[in-house]
Amino acid sequence: MSDRRQRPRRRGQGELEGLVLSALREARGPAPAGWVQERLGGDLAYTTVVTILTRLLDKGAVTRERAGRSFVWTPVSDQAGLAARKMRKLLDGESDREAVLARFVTSLEPDDERLLRQLLGPEGEV
Repeated sequence: MSDRRQRPRRRGQGELEGLVLSALREARGPAPAGWVQERLGGDLAYTTVVTILTRLLDKGAVTRERAGRSFVWTPVSDQAGLAARKMRKLLDGESDREAVLARFVTSLEPDDERLLRQLLGPEGEV
């Protein structure tokens, strides 16, 4: 018999970002990366947590400020806000916004389309 250790399940980048954002939202204020690492159970390397925080900073989902020799981090938005930023970034990269939005709306499930219409309201405003 060979000694087979079970490897931890590999998480996707978006999943890790969501976990880190959730941890930050639970903080009572700006939190250091080490606190986030502990909050996530410590199974992630400190450098991995810092990398994820830096990616979230680049996406505008968190802010950071100097605290001694390191940084403390604060969430700007939740997971829904992060998804909305991604959608907006994709839309901003397209030249024919009307066609993209029309295609998006027609590809929605009926319940999602109904929800979008509700959110837009009778005058097309959110």
